[in-house]
Amino acid sequence: MQPNLLKGALLLLLAEACFAGIGALVKLTSDSASHAQVVFFRNFFALLVMLPWLWLQGKQLLYTKRWYLHLSRSVTGIISMYCFFYVISQLPLAQAMVVLLMSPFIVPLIAKFWLKETASRLTLFSIALGFGGVLLALPIATGGGAFYLFLIALLSAVLVAVTKTTIRYMSDTEPAARIVFYFSLLTAIISFVPVPFYWQELPAIAWWAFAFMGVLAAIGQMAMTKAYALAPASDIGIWTYSSVIFAGLFGYLFWSEPVTMSWFAGVAIIFYAGYITTRQRLW
Repeated sequence: MQPNLLKGALLLLLAEACFAGIGALVKLTSDSASHAQVVFFRNFFALLVMLPWLWLQGKQLLYTKRWYLHLSRSVTGIISMYCFFYVISQLPLAQAMVVLLMSPFIVPLIAKFWLKETASRLTLFSIALGFGGVLLALPIATGGGAFYLFLIALLSAVLVAVTKTTIRYMSDTEPAARIVFYFSLLTAIISFVPVPFYWQELPAIAWWAFAFMGVLAAIGQMAMTKAYALAPASDIGIWTYSSVIFAGLFGYLFWSEPVTMSWFAGVAIIFYAGYITTRQRLW
């Protein structure tokens, strides 16, 4: 493996470990904090940690004519967080993280109708294969409540895909730093609105968890950005699916959560579908 590819892969692994760690911290605080508090403090502390880096980007970071896209991306991102954090509170961490793996397969479908991008037959096959893996990994066959949970998970994945497509749509005029800045700022402001109505006293461990979420979010974002600057997404993108492995490890270590054979089979299928998606441009 070339040095840049190795560095990119390692940085992406670091980013995914951070994102899985955020999921673990969300699960840790779900019993002592309301969903409104978890969503707000995750965004607020992430903004605090990233402010020094954002400040170094200069005043040009503020100038935008596409504020409506930044706002819509932030709103969909917040709704997705609510859905995803609820799923985390109800499922073992390893299974909950599978939710995020659905979004890469939904992006081409949204891009086809919104950006008029044509999806190849191979992409469509990988999408169908990826959803098959999700159906295996998530426990949707255990009753109506589980199916309802799957629908919330699917909504979260669709909204994540919408936010990713929005980034692609506005990236022709908006640099990455500006996109990060407005997302961090707007999500912190908007997610604060319901907090006073759902406030409850928080233990000290919850405050430490929220602060650590911000640190992990900042490290994860920066590591991911640097990884894709060093190596093409087609070469290292497959490592984004490592988050479920880290989530399974964290779930086992901290909550003694078992992982089922159907979860292993589903994740293997998702990995293969992701491999097809990320490598097809080289074939």
